[in-house]
Amino acid sequence: MASPEEFIEFATVVSPRLRRTAFLLCGDWYTAEDLTQATLVKVFTSWRRISRKDAAGSYATRTLVNTYLADRRRKRVSEVLTDTLPERPVQEHTPEMRVVVLDALATLPPSARAVIVLRYWSDLSVEQVAAMLGCSEGNVKSQSARALDKLRVLLGDATVEDGRVGRRHEMNETIGGASDE
Repeated sequence: MASPEEFIEFATVVSPRLRRTAFLLCGDWYTAEDLTQATLVKVFTSWRRISRKDAAGSYATRTLVNTYLADRRRKRVSEVLTDTLPERPVQEHTPEMRVVVLDALATLPPSARAVIVLRYWSDLSVEQVAAMLGCSEGNVKSQSARALDKLRVLLGDATVEDGRVGRRHEMNETIGGASDE
């Protein structure tokens, strides 16, 4: 699995998924693109060491989450945070709920947001999320429970069902699974 051509094929296939996951983590398409590019650079530098083709996607996702968390730990004094989003073209097919869900996700701390995105967007098990984040299963469960409680308060009972923030296909549609911008 060491050829550059195989990496190009891999990156072409996995980039949209990584970009959407990065967007869910950071809430900004431009930052998501930067995170995706940084992730692909890191994966490329390790490409020769990835021995199983089926593990490359998981490795890339873990690298993305680690890159996001490391970036959030650094102080960003040059960025000014506001409570309003920049104007974007309105798309008729975009549900209004998308903004509500993204705003609610933005209120979560980075590690809790990573847990929610990996558990309920990427549909990973508690064990997989714990392994990916390098923490205990209990930590994943407690962060998930606290984050879901916070989302329940912010979103109301209509969008939080059975301990999951909607169902994956509903969240996919809400977040914009078909479009990256």
